[in-house]
Order: sequence, then C-alpha cells, then structure tokens
Amino acid sequence: MTPLIDEEVIVLTGANQGIGYHLLTALAKDNRQIAALDINGDNVLDVQDDVPARVRYYECDVTDTDDVNTVVNDIIEQWGRIDILVNNAGVARVAPFQEQSIADTRREFEVNFFGYQRLIRAVLPHMLDQGIGIIHNMCSGTADTGHPGMSGYSATKGAIKAFVRSLRLELRDTDVSCTLMVPPSVNTGMTANLAYPEWMTVGPEEIGHKLADKIHSTRSVITPDRTTRIGLSLTRRFPSLWRRITAGVVGSQK
Repeated sequence: MTPLIDEEVIVLTGANQGIGYHLLTALAKDNRQIAALDINGDNVLDVQDDVPARVRYYECDVTDTDDVNTVVNDIIEQWGRIDILVNNAGVARVAPFQEQSIADTRREFEVNFFGYQRLIRAVLPHMLDQGIGIIHNMCSGTADTGHPGMSGYSATKGAIKAFVRSLRLELRDTDVSCTLMVPPSVNTGMTANLAYPEWMTVGPEEIGHKLADKIHSTRSVITPDRTTRIGLSLTRRFPSLWRRITAGVVGSQK
C-alpha cells in the first residue's frame, strides 16, 4: 500500500523482539508510521500484515554501513521523510570477563555503539536539512553502575552515554534533539542468563508501551516511569546496594 506521505515517520532498530517489538506494536496501535529494522523480521511482518500502510519491515544489519545507508535512503525515498530515530538494536554476551573474548566485546560494540553511530550518520543530515528531528538511543543503568558478567555490554552503554551527551551539545543550536532512553531491568532474551530476583525485572511489553508514550520527549534522559528514575538514582548514589542486588546473578561469576 502507498505510504501516507507527509505524516511523521519513525525509524526503529531492533524491532523484532523484546522492548523494540513492544515499542513497535504500541506505536502501530497509536497509528504511527514506522520503518522497522532488524536482521530478522518474523514478528515485524505479522504487525506489517495488520497495518501495511503504517508499518514496513526493512531487513538491516546495523553492523554493515552500506546496508544501513541503503535502507535509510530507501525509507526516505518511499516515505518521504524521517522524523524520529530510535536506536534500540542490542546484543550482550553474559559471562565473567575472563570467559569473554575480544571478539565477543567487539561484536557488542559493533551493534550497540557503532550500530547506533551508523544510523545517526545516515539520518542526521536528512534531519538537519528537514529542520527538525529526534534521535533516541537506548541506554542502560549499567553505564553508571557496571554489572557483573556484562563488562562488554556495560562498556558499550557507557560509550553511548558519553557520545550522546557530546552530540547533544553539538546540536544545541538546531531543532534536532538527541536523547538517552534508560529502561529498568527487563525480561528479554538478552537477560535470560541472569538470575535476577523476580521483583527486580519488568516485562518488555510494559516498557515498550511506556516508552511509546514518550516518543516525542526531548529530555536528555528518558525513563519509562518515576519508579525507574528513582531506582537508577539510588543505584548510582549507593553503589554498595547495587553490589548486593547483583551478587550471584551470573552463576559462574566469582
């Protein structure tokens, strides 16, 4: 079906599962136009079948610069614009540092850090020419606190945090905003190997829907709710509390 030209267009990476999938479904129910990017689109295609005029799946490997540039150009050609980018694609290797290889960490950076940069490099010139845009980047409290068994993942999120803060300063005289989205601990495939207590985690559907409600926020740091904001503040202020909470969440961690 023909896209609805001149309506706002949202680009969402990592859209096939976890927070990304539920963010996609919430945005689709809210009649948004979404270009959904992922290397696997089985779940996205089901959503696309329901609302083909508003959701389109684009197979995209965020570690491939040519792939990213081609997909972004296709989106602009087919939809006419890009108003919001949500960098959500992510991977994590859960294991103690000594069991992780350089290749493991390099893979995490290629997806979680350079993947974000590739999308921003492709989208930002268009947003600046357009005169407006929002770039959301999924971050994590581990950027501040660290996390046992997730040294590489935490490092990528720390890098994203510093990068976004710098880019936000560079864009301060424009109408393009750059933000960090920080969810709580979420029950996804990425955290399946972590023995979190049940009270500590939240379902991805809840977080996806709450973040969808904040899709137009330009705050520097966006959390899905007040509880998450307070929790992040407490773990930063009292690191000993975070050490106790995460003690033993990785079975082989000493």
